[in-house]
Amino acid sequence: MARLKNIVLNLPEKPGSYQYYDQEGTIIYVGKAKNLKNRVSSYFHKEVDRYKTKVLVSKIWDITYTVVNTEEDALLLENSLIKKYKPKYNILLKDGKTYPSICVTKELLPRIFKTRTINKKFGTYYGPYSHITSMYAVLGIIKDIYKPRTCHMPITEEGIRQGKYRPCLDYHIHNCGGPCIGKQSIESYRNNILQAQEILKGRSRELQKTLYEAMLKAAEELRFEEAELLKRRYQALENYVSRSEVVSHTITDVDVFSITDSGSTAFVNYMHVTSGSINAAFTYEFKKKLDETDEEILSLGIVQIREELKSTAKEIIVPFDLETGIKDVTITIPQRGDKKTLLELSIMNGKQYKFDRLKQAEKLNPEQKQTRLMKELQNALKLEKMPYQIECFDNSNISGTDAVAGCVVFKGMKPSKKDYRKYNIKTVEGPDDYASMQEVVRRRYSRMMEEGTPLPDLIITDGGRGQMEVVREVVEDELQLSIPIAGLAKDDRHRTNELLFGFPPVVIGMKTDSELFHILTQIQDEVHRYAITFHRDKRSKHALHSELDDIKGIGPKTKELLLKKLKSVKKIKESDLQTITEIIGSAKGKIIHDYFHASLADSE
Repeated sequence: MARLKNIVLNLPEKPGSYQYYDQEGTIIYVGKAKNLKNRVSSYFHKEVDRYKTKVLVSKIWDITYTVVNTEEDALLLENSLIKKYKPKYNILLKDGKTYPSICVTKELLPRIFKTRTINKKFGTYYGPYSHITSMYAVLGIIKDIYKPRTCHMPITEEGIRQGKYRPCLDYHIHNCGGPCIGKQSIESYRNNILQAQEILKGRSRELQKTLYEAMLKAAEELRFEEAELLKRRYQALENYVSRSEVVSHTITDVDVFSITDSGSTAFVNYMHVTSGSINAAFTYEFKKKLDETDEEILSLGIVQIREELKSTAKEIIVPFDLETGIKDVTITIPQRGDKKTLLELSIMNGKQYKFDRLKQAEKLNPEQKQTRLMKELQNALKLEKMPYQIECFDNSNISGTDAVAGCVVFKGMKPSKKDYRKYNIKTVEGPDDYASMQEVVRRRYSRMMEEGTPLPDLIITDGGRGQMEVVREVVEDELQLSIPIAGLAKDDRHRTNELLFGFPPVVIGMKTDSELFHILTQIQDEVHRYAITFHRDKRSKHALHSELDDIKGIGPKTKELLLKKLKSVKKIKESDLQTITEIIGSAKGKIIHDYFHASLADSE
């Protein structure tokens, strides 16, 4: 269970299909998810009280998954996997029901309609469509533009010539051109159906271009009614949203391979596509023995994976040209279209698998992540050793009053709060951040030198070149210490956007959305928080101080009692001895009365 929960923790927060395996390695459940991590983790919550779910979880020994682009694609992938593997716990889906497709019949005047029955002798099929809404959108655009017939009559050319048919209601309300009575030619009707099939194939852009050119030609030849019709069709297509990218009957029996490199390891992703539907997806890990190229590894991987899975697909989609040695197979490097989309999906799954393996390794061994980040920072700054201990300083004051500073310490890229230090600024008057910074740095490292405490491997200043220079003057020139100094500079919007290092300081090339830069800004945010909290606490103590705090022999409880009864220090001053004595007793009452009356006498 601990191993399964670790797998769940490393699942991506993306749409996809997940598969549960039992102890024998058999798929026992296939599911879909808009967010894989959230969905799968819900099975392992302690508060799950459904008996069937508990039974399923008790049988799980392994979990795999496949990432897709959209929730709809996850649904279609789930459907195809269930049909292929017939998992034990997908009992509710074993009713033979499938998603609907759109059929274009093989008739003289073809019809276009939705169906759940696939018989390729009867017609050509497009889909399946996981959402009824999207399917009806396709049928709607075809109906609006091309007006295919909806009647079920077996129409023949002889019957049309003999006038055997009568027009239906669709003809009278202009939803059909009337080919059954010769009002629309068979050639024109069939041409419309061919264009409708282009939409079903996802080639609406190409069709748009054709319509646009035909519209311009009709206008030039002064055939304005025809040009207007073509214009309406063109505009309708412009607003049309195409079908799903993953499923299309136009792609049949294809293997898709991609490779993701990770230094000493390469990840080869494999997907098998039948009738446009993904029915198998795996990522294989190859440990490099020598410095093999991606081409060499992928070629080897294709042969081994196809042999292991007994694939006989006659087309293989790959990201680059290579030699496989496989006979009677077409190697395709797609540049656009459905095949390009499938290749991109394979690449995405390979990268996700690599990322998950890295996360999993770092979960099992957190020090691995810390070491990686420290190594990245060492390489970026070209330091002699890894920066295990990093210290950062920040000042806080309001117009120079209650001036304080804070120092935070990170060890192994994690905050070491026991080593944090607070400083009251002693030698600087007024709001002088540079002088305050120098005082704090001087006090910090002078004391560490006296006590023999290990010095930091890197100092980070909250500011640009100016802050770095004043710190360098103390650390290197005064104390003769060799500690690297970096700076985090902000842009005009007060957002940290640069890492500075060196003397004179230069900008270090680092992406602001990288994991390492996030850690550095976390250090900066932490020292801000620490210094501001200390400054706020110091101001609060001053604000709560009253004249009663200066009277010897009067403690907090006595002070609280007096203020509760008399409400203010002014009223306490004006009260006579008897009033005060009744509240706090004669001994303390005399001390309070004598203090204030002596003060009044002195002032007079």
